[in-house]
Amino acid sequence: MLAKYLLSFTQNPKNDILSGLTVALALVPEAVAFAFVAGIDPLVGLYGAFIMGLVTALFGGRPGMISGATGAMAVVMVHLIQKGNEVGLSLADPVEYLGLQWLFITLLFVGAIQIMAGVFRLGKFVRLIPHPVMMGFVNGLAIVIFLSQLGLFKESRGTVPQWLSGMDLWVMLALVGLTMAIMFGLPKLTKKLPAALIAIIVVACITIFGNLDVSTVGSFIRDGGGSGLKGSLPVFQTQIFTFIDTLSGHWDLILSTAFLLAAVGLIESLMTLNLIDEMTETRGSGNRECVAQGGANILNGLFGGMGGCAMIGQSIINVSSGGRGRLSGATAAIALLCFVLFGAPLIEKIPIAALVGVMFMVVIGTFAWSSFRILHKIPIADAVVLITVSAVTVWQDLAIAVFVGVIMSALVFAWKSATRIRARKRIKDDGTKVYEIWGPLFFGSTTAFNTKFDVSDDPNSVEIDFIESKISDHSGVEAVRNIANKYLDSGRQIKLTHLSPDCKALLLKWNPEFDTIIENSIEDPRYYVVTDTLDAEA
Repeated sequence: MLAKYLLSFTQNPKNDILSGLTVALALVPEAVAFAFVAGIDPLVGLYGAFIMGLVTALFGGRPGMISGATGAMAVVMVHLIQKGNEVGLSLADPVEYLGLQWLFITLLFVGAIQIMAGVFRLGKFVRLIPHPVMMGFVNGLAIVIFLSQLGLFKESRGTVPQWLSGMDLWVMLALVGLTMAIMFGLPKLTKKLPAALIAIIVVACITIFGNLDVSTVGSFIRDGGGSGLKGSLPVFQTQIFTFIDTLSGHWDLILSTAFLLAAVGLIESLMTLNLIDEMTETRGSGNRECVAQGGANILNGLFGGMGGCAMIGQSIINVSSGGRGRLSGATAAIALLCFVLFGAPLIEKIPIAALVGVMFMVVIGTFAWSSFRILHKIPIADAVVLITVSAVTVWQDLAIAVFVGVIMSALVFAWKSATRIRARKRIKDDGTKVYEIWGPLFFGSTTAFNTKFDVSDDPNSVEIDFIESKISDHSGVEAVRNIANKYLDSGRQIKLTHLSPDCKALLLKWNPEFDTIIENSIEDPRYYVVTDTLDAEA
């Protein structure tokens, strides 16, 4: 186990370090932008990206996956921060930025919830997400990333940002195009150097030495109201414990926001993990990732970061640049902190156009273009799910989109399964009528199951054979119990054959007299039934 862990650091150090540096450069504007969305200082976003990135790189369940401050979580934080600031200003001793302290306290709960999800092994449920939902997820996220970059084609003029025009627009487009061309063409010449990093360096050199007046990381921060990129090491936030008394009457907001942040963070992280698994043809640990994400968010709350989760765009940049090990994520996080501590003047000169070009290439690589080709080949229900998830991801957010997609897929599956139950009928030599049940018996198919029997016209001896049927839940067991009682109440003899042991136990619990009608056989199937008292996997 230890040898495998160490191998994830030493397997390909050159590629991991170079790809980590590339990711660190792309993380800067993302972390700053999401901090502005949440209404907090950019350094809080950068600290959050550093802590998330380092902890999950070292202890997470997916080497090569990048975590940091994300827009999905920033949007959820806004109301909490605004409410906290309002309460802070209304205190007898006003606290101007109380909302930020509330956020740090909330992140402690977020981390605890995510760690519990990992301890109770809930990460495995990401496997239940259908493929159309996955495709809709990546398509919607690609569109969101693309739309978020369009805002960088604006400049501040007065109080309202205006779209670039004239020569400024053409220069921006040219630099974006050059970045994309280098990223597209360089891998065809050599794969020893990360194309994204070389593209950023080349475009930065052109703007710096050409003395071009373009938007840079530094101007982006200042236009958003920040003072700059330079800062110190994160410090322990001892003051948050003095603000707990301000939460009186607001614990419902804190806890509800914590659960929502935890859910959004885990869904985005586990979906990203699943996607990187497919790209690298390896398998990560969802439960371990849950624990790492939770630990990172707790540290964010204690050391003044905004929290976060896995970042699909930066993860794809990392993997595409050759970063497959834990060293790549650790390098990205440490480099980001070094930018804040030592390299702020240099990093602030990087043109936004270069980073936009990198993200546009991420969009092209992320979008599942094959979805256009297969839309007319897959079932209509799957096509509707794919399109709906993409649209909801853009319209609302990732968590809602995934919930909607999974619910739609589950309902479609339940409906189709409900129509598949059959009952083949035959008469034995002794006159016994046999119903051979075929198909799943669960809450959706119980109505169809009941229509298969003709109690009033059946002979005196009836047998119901479940050898080709699977009773999946408590509703199915109840349906069997009810139909058996109907035959017994009408004075007929009935036999139930090939029931699983747990089905027999549930039937006998409510009707001990069924012991005489349940037939035992070595051919009886063995599987679990999900009920409100028995929780096991089939």
